[in-house]
Amino acid sequence: MFKIVTFDTDEEGFRTVVKDYQEVALRHLWSLDGNGASSRDVWANVNKALMGKSTISRASIINFLNLMVDEDAVNYIEITGKGGHRRIYSAKYDEPGTKRYLAEKIISKLHETWPEATKETIKAMTKPKTE
Repeated sequence: MFKIVTFDTDEEGFRTVVKDYQEVALRHLWSLDGNGASSRDVWANVNKALMGKSTISRASIINFLNLMVDEDAVNYIEITGKGGHRRIYSAKYDEPGTKRYLAEKIISKLHETWPEATKETIKAMTKPKTE
């Protein structure tokens, strides 16, 4: 069950399905090309990217990353360091892959909930327009 997505039709792009800081966190993970980052690194980069317009707590970043792990959209490895265990997060998909993953999750749920309406809508949307 995908619990982090709320579809906001007033927004554009990724902001239709994630909050601003969540998009920045994903973009940071994508920029690492499969290499990982700690929650602290993601948090610092998100707050730097927000340039003082707003700040986000490290707990919010950790909660988001862990939800994305639970939803199988972000990977992690656990390492041992000073202070105990910690997670190093990495993007499971690149940006186009994440878009497809989110679209599949949303459309699958719509199809499960309203199968006929979803089929009819997709058919109408993909039907070639005649002039």
